[in-house]
Amino acid sequence: MSDKAKVIFGNIMPESVYKKAVRTKEKNMRKFGDDSKADYPIRITENAYIGESLGVKNIEVLPEGTDVSGSIPFDVEKGLIVGNIRMGFGHYRISMAMASCAKYLGYTPYWMDLNSYPHTTCTKVISAQNDLYSLGSRLSKNPIFNKFVWEPINYEGFRALSYNAADQKNAELMAPVYRNVPKDIPVIGTHVWPAQAAIHAGMKYVVNAIPDNWPMALHFSEGSVHTIQCRNAYMGYRILNGMNKNAVCKPMPQNDLVYTGHYIDHELVSNIEADCAARVSRKQNKKALRFLLTIGGAGAQKEIFADIIRYLLPKIASGEAALYVNVGDYKQVWLDLKKEIPEMNAHITEHLGDFKETEKFAMEALDSTNEVTGIHGFYHENIFEAVYCTNLLMRSCDVLVTKPSELAFYPVPKLFIKRVGKHEMWGAIHSAEVGDGTLECRDIPHTLQMLDQFLDTELLNEMCENIIENKKAGLYDGAYKVVKLAMDMKSK
Repeated sequence: MSDKAKVIFGNIMPESVYKKAVRTKEKNMRKFGDDSKADYPIRITENAYIGESLGVKNIEVLPEGTDVSGSIPFDVEKGLIVGNIRMGFGHYRISMAMASCAKYLGYTPYWMDLNSYPHTTCTKVISAQNDLYSLGSRLSKNPIFNKFVWEPINYEGFRALSYNAADQKNAELMAPVYRNVPKDIPVIGTHVWPAQAAIHAGMKYVVNAIPDNWPMALHFSEGSVHTIQCRNAYMGYRILNGMNKNAVCKPMPQNDLVYTGHYIDHELVSNIEADCAARVSRKQNKKALRFLLTIGGAGAQKEIFADIIRYLLPKIASGEAALYVNVGDYKQVWLDLKKEIPEMNAHITEHLGDFKETEKFAMEALDSTNEVTGIHGFYHENIFEAVYCTNLLMRSCDVLVTKPSELAFYPVPKLFIKRVGKHEMWGAIHSAEVGDGTLECRDIPHTLQMLDQFLDTELLNEMCENIIENKKAGLYDGAYKVVKLAMDMKSK
């Protein structure tokens, strides 16, 4: 196998870039160990949290010498690995969409979280990077840090081919977790590292599902098929636009890049018409407008949430609005909101930790005879439940209030609050173009203005009409297409 840090799609890296990438790998080996000779046993187990809903089974990579007798065998005919990491909630959410569509299409999805094997060098490297990213997300609330450090890194730093060179070297340290995975089971990576590691490990059929529509070399996993959600990103990825400053780069081979559309769960896509009809009906009958506030995986939106809640409190009291607030696995955010806004306590119903109760609430909220009022707070300690809670609540909400990250692509009317990282800007731009979301509201006055637009105008109905038309055009079929692409690679 050629050294993927030296040459990227035919673009030769300067010797200085390559040597820096090698030094980065060596530094991580000294810090986190070298397990390239390790022989980690594999065990397949049922996923206790989303196994029933999405048909998911877990791939456990265990310490050497662990007895794995009695493990569930791989389904080598219809098995499909969804490779992911916990870095924020976005990559987990995309993985759930892939698993959902795989189950619907009759395949067996295996969940392989490369950040869940603490005895491996792979997880140690990813965890350290995740900690840095989470810290950066939180520090980005400081406007000086955001302007001069965070946004430039997320926008131009990750765009450079030199960044991909370093990532490829680090991914070599992640490959051992795949050693005992059957090499002919297709892999869908919902972050570039599981895709890169799979290629380095010799997996034969790898799809790299790119999450962002701002083209960045960060997302390259040469040797895999790259999929994108938006046509406006296609040419940027195809010609490696701006990834080597002003130089003209050699392009990606045509067959390495495929437009699929948005990565969305089958449960959401298949119910678009019914859910949009329910939203329009609530609006026409002057029922409380349901806003779903969902926090990102770094927990950085609390202050914006607080201003939204304060503004909506009179409308919640009068029955004009209702709130779902999902703080994910950040319980302290919920406790802080209650402390900072004591007036909200009179309207609160809590759903804290009991996922079955959350599922029951979400199902009952779909009943047209069931009126939702007040403020409903949701918290779940387990990461699967924390992320999937938003998916469950999305169907019965009227407006999703979110930063323009992976949720920008979901088929629900959306109000976009301030981004966390400049690359997210393009999620709001794309959503506004296809008519299912607002522009990015980068300050509180514009956010509150948009709340009024949803409450007082026909904006909600317009977005619902657009969502239905987008479905007819196949815009939300991306996850189905990615799964089919991965399985077709094997059949061919």
